[in-house]
Formats: sequence, C-alpha cells, structure tokens
Amino acid sequence: MAIKKDILDQLLAGRDPKDVFAKDGLLDDLKKALAERALNAELDDHLEGEAAAGKPNRRNGFSKKTVLTETSKLDLRIPRDREGSFDPKLIARYQRRFPGFDTKIISMYARGMTVREIQGHLMELYGLDVSPDLISTVTDAVMETVAEWQNRPLETSYPLVFFDAMRVKIRDEGLVRNKAVYLALGVQADGTKDILGIWIETTEGAKFWLRVMNELKNRGVEDILITVVDGLKGFPEAINAVFPQALVQTCIVHLIRHSLEFVSWKDRKPLVPALREIYRAKDADAGLKALEAFEAGDWGKKYPAITGAWRRNWDRVIPFFAFPEAVRKIIYTTNAIEALNSSLRRAVKIRGHFPTDEAAMKLIFLVLRDVAKDWKMPAREWTEAKSQFAILFEERFKIA
Repeated sequence: MAIKKDILDQLLAGRDPKDVFAKDGLLDDLKKALAERALNAELDDHLEGEAAAGKPNRRNGFSKKTVLTETSKLDLRIPRDREGSFDPKLIARYQRRFPGFDTKIISMYARGMTVREIQGHLMELYGLDVSPDLISTVTDAVMETVAEWQNRPLETSYPLVFFDAMRVKIRDEGLVRNKAVYLALGVQADGTKDILGIWIETTEGAKFWLRVMNELKNRGVEDILITVVDGLKGFPEAINAVFPQALVQTCIVHLIRHSLEFVSWKDRKPLVPALREIYRAKDADAGLKALEAFEAGDWGKKYPAITGAWRRNWDRVIPFFAFPEAVRKIIYTTNAIEALNSSLRRAVKIRGHFPTDEAAMKLIFLVLRDVAKDWKMPAREWTEAKSQFAILFEERFKIA
C-alpha cells in the first residue's frame, strides 16, 4: 500500500534529511509508533474475543520493554490486560528482539563472521551494544532447525545422488584437526535438487558410509538409480549393501581434478584435451583404447601417475559409457555440487577454523540453505535425460 504524499510531507517537516535514517531518527520513531499501535490493536482484538466468550477483562495500563531491532534499541510501552491473559504476537511476552533482528545476525553468521565480529559490526554500523552471549543464543537456536532438517523424511526414490566431501579445520580435544564434511545432493525425478544431509567425520571408511546409507534408508529412501562418488574408500560397497540395485559411478570431474594434481601448471591446459578423449569416447572399449593411447603418448610417459589413477578407478568409470549423451552430461556436469563447494570454501576460509563440530555444522547448514534458495529450475539437459532414465530404468524411475 502506497503512503500518501501529504503524510510523508508532515513527517519530514522541520527535519534534517540526514537524520531521517540515523539512529533514533524518524525511521526509529516510526518503528516505535507502529509497534505500539499494532500491540494496542492486538489487545483490542484480544479483549473483544474475551468479551464474546463471556470473560470479564479490560485494559490495565502499560509496562515498559526494551527490544532490539535491526538498527536500534526501542523503548516500547506494552499494553496489559487485567487478567494477564494477553500474549502479543508481534513481540511475545518474553521476547526481547524485534522480528528480523535474529535474521540479520544469522545472515552475518552465514557469511562466515564470528560472534565477536558480529558484535563489532552491530556496534560500528548501528551503535548497538549486543552481548556475545545473545548472539550465541541466536545462532545456537539454528541447531534445532538443523536437527529437524537432518531427520526430515526423504523421497522414496532418487534418480541421482552426488556424494562429495571437503576438509575443514575444527578444534577437538585442544587440537585443531582436519575433519571431513560430507554432503549428499539428490536430484529428484522432476530434476529439482535437494541436499539430503550433512555429516562431519574425522576419518572415512566402510563403517561410516554404511551408517550414512542406513540413515538415508531409515528416512524413507528405498532406491537410488545412480550414485556419483569421489572414489572414497569403502563407499561403493556400503552403497550396494543398503541399495543393491544402485549403480555406483566415479565422479569424472574429481578424477580429472585428481589427475591434474600430478601435472605442472604450464602443462595443465594442453593436457586436458588428451583426457577429454578418454571420457568422451563413444563406449567403454573406445574409452579404454583412448586411455591406452594416452599412456603410450608423451603425456602418459611424462605423467604415468595419471594413467595409474584412471586404471585403478576404471571399473567405476565404465558405467558412465553405457549412458546416452544427455545422461552423461547430467552425471559429468556437477555444477550444483561445485557451487555448493565454492560457497562453503569462501565461508570456511573467512572463519579459518571452528571451535566445535556444532559450530561448523551451523555455518555449513546456513550457507547451503542460502545456496539452495536459487535452485528453482532443473538442469537444461534434464528433459532429455528424464526420458532416457524412464527407458533405461523402467519402473524404477518413479515420477510423482
């Protein structure tokens, strides 16, 4: 609803324009006035309801409460009723922070800012003296959301699930240790993406992955058509122990990245086309011939470790060649998981290290939640890939 021009003129009359948005300026006055007006309207509505129910009740003056807004502290007059049954919705009985204040703190935390940095930021920009304990209380409340999210029911079937990991530094028993953060990104039958879970572990192994797979199954997943993994030890066996029909595919992007770790910077760009001949071959036999040609060529002789890495993973690369081009692109082009990792690395780099696993989990969850907000459309190739999935997997490919 547009505010009438003459009302704005009245509000601005005699005021220095610079003071309108300043601390304790016109904007804060309006927040205070509107909040008190809304609270009084809530009490009027409450008293009308009491009267309709035959309960005698009436106003009983005001109490004072200081609440934090996104830009200032407001001293509000909170209306009271005689029976003490009025609990405002705008600012609840024990609430000390205005709607939106917690969101601002959480937003800053999600950008990698520490509690002390958030405290300094609020003081510098808005003159708000907010205690570290209050900021910690706000961010700690996120863990309840994380717990609910981590245990929410999942779809019964996923055509694709990407599993990936990144390392973060977390203080543990007085030492800063490198721990792995594992992510599961599912692609549903309509092409939409969903983060299925986050797990933090010091070591990886078959027992850990078996626990992850059982957790997914207990949350409702009955079948996964294709899993794309990063060559993690014991992972394929754990997947097939719980989802025996799932096809386990080594992530081509990670295999290429691992190959380039052996290559000097000046050779990386000219070497990539030679690797492309392998994973873009028309079938597994042609791919193996391309690998053998690479091994016998100049690049293979200069960097023999590359061929060794591809041969060790070849059994998990072969399934890739059985798919048509549309499905290959979906499996190979892991833009979604790469975008997640990029956003996470920026936030983690700012923080340096985390005091606890819970602190790391909070930040990771908030970053992922922000990234996922932009997931509105399936990948461009999904329409064609969906038709291929329906043919290749028949009744296992379930469209709700």
